[in-house]
Amino acid sequence: MSDNTPPRPTPTLAQLLDAIRFLTILPVPNSDRAPEPDWLTRAMTFFPIVGVGIGVISAMVLVLGSSLFGPGLAALLAVAASVMVTGAMHEDGLADTFDSFGGGWSVERRLEIMKDSRLGTYGGLALGLDVALRATALAQLPLWAALAALVACHAAARATPGFVTRKLSYAGNISGMKVSYADAPMRKDEFVLVLITVALASLPLLLVSPLALLAGLGGGAALAALMTRWAKRLLGGYTGDVLGAVEQMFEIGFLLGVAAVLAA
Repeated sequence: MSDNTPPRPTPTLAQLLDAIRFLTILPVPNSDRAPEPDWLTRAMTFFPIVGVGIGVISAMVLVLGSSLFGPGLAALLAVAASVMVTGAMHEDGLADTFDSFGGGWSVERRLEIMKDSRLGTYGGLALGLDVALRATALAQLPLWAALAALVACHAAARATPGFVTRKLSYAGNISGMKVSYADAPMRKDEFVLVLITVALASLPLLLVSPLALLAGLGGGAALAALMTRWAKRLLGGYTGDVLGAVEQMFEIGFLLGVAAVLAA
């Protein structure tokens, strides 16, 4: 895509608060400014930073759970903590996407199913497998590796929406679900900050095992790319639910990749 987009203000604390407000249920000060049309695109620059915070919260729960229970229950509690902090936002997108792709026979019908708040068989199975795969992969890791993997995973996974919105067009226009950020993809300089954040968040896991980090990033990227290609084929582009599904697929692939190298 072309970078001939109008200049945007320098990233600020307000945009970080927008990212926290959008991605989590954590209390943040209310904004006293009128939202700009591309506020969400600019907030995406800070998504990985918010991901670091989510990963730290999940890691703290894992440490506490490990001191009280076995690794299996501790891992499940750590995954549950991330779900609670985010209000199951990404999980909801995953379920809606699988219901849509599994039950729709046309683009219009898939988008209609995606807007339906009811949970179907495909979405329910996807949610169950999602939580099971993440928790089981996490439980296979030594505690010190699991803590590093959680921070890196949550940061890197939340970089995926910016990549998808840059590569695909918005598909929701067909059903009237127009969103303002669809016309304002992230710029290259914004990607630099995103990549720097992910790199810094990945340093602890890099020190633990460079191979595990590469396997995690490779596994996450592979599943995220698979979901992206699937969305392009079945919808012709992305929606907000698809972005949530891509994020979840990255988390699954990342943790499976790390577990493949470091499983105890």
